[in-house]
Amino acid sequence: MKDLYTQTAFDCSKLITKTYSTSFSLGIRTLNKKYHESIYAIYGFVRYADEIVDTFHDHNKEELLARFKSDTYKSIEEKISLNPVLHSFQEVVNQYQIDLDLIEAFLISMEMDLSKKDYEDPDYEKYIYGSAEVIGLMCLKVFLDGDEKKYQELLKPAKHLGSAFQKVNFLRDIKSDYDERGRVYFPGVNFKNFSREEKNQIESDIKEEFKQALIGIKLLPSGARAGVYLAYIYYSVLFKKITKLSPEKIKTERIRVPNGKKFLLLIKCYFLHKLNFIVA
Repeated sequence: MKDLYTQTAFDCSKLITKTYSTSFSLGIRTLNKKYHESIYAIYGFVRYADEIVDTFHDHNKEELLARFKSDTYKSIEEKISLNPVLHSFQEVVNQYQIDLDLIEAFLISMEMDLSKKDYEDPDYEKYIYGSAEVIGLMCLKVFLDGDEKKYQELLKPAKHLGSAFQKVNFLRDIKSDYDERGRVYFPGVNFKNFSREEKNQIESDIKEEFKQALIGIKLLPSGARAGVYLAYIYYSVLFKKITKLSPEKIKTERIRVPNGKKFLLLIKCYFLHKLNFIVA
């Protein structure tokens, strides 16, 4: 019966992923099927933690996140949880020996979102590492399945990819982060007077991180490469849309890639991968 429960738990994480993120779901579909459940489980875990800090305004967020954190470690230690999201996640953590330091860094970043509104170095770097880079490293653990030498080789490119994604998210979500939550993630930036020069400087940093990330994507196992490349292309397209807009424009609306465009990108990435022709 435990096998049935575990499968149901993984199905819950899959449902969460498909409900919350069209782009992430498309990326997972492009991965080899052997990775699907594990990546769904990782996404379900990080999605629900993020949900606590971003949307549960009528509840005690600190208490809920502390309970979620405690339950996470207990599930990993006991190898079971009555929370389906945590149960599927602990299965992945234990199977692929995902470092607890990665999980701790992620949860610390979620805790930072409960209190911090302005980020300066080194908190900015710490937040990006925990909120984005470690998620890529968790996925990398799954993709490489115990190949520690390869993991160390791809560690930096994976971090660059996660960092680039998160910084694009910061630009895309300026309106909701600043207007609704009062958060300013970029150090030294006053969004009331967000200048073209500041925006260009941020975009230059992101471009370099995308460049470094692509080096690592090309070295991923074939079963993982297409899915990660699709995510890279999707964020690249989103980023290019943002670069063409004024600071005033991105302060007033959330920039997105239409679903139809996402499906076209899926087809494009599939054929580029099949032809072994991955480009920026």
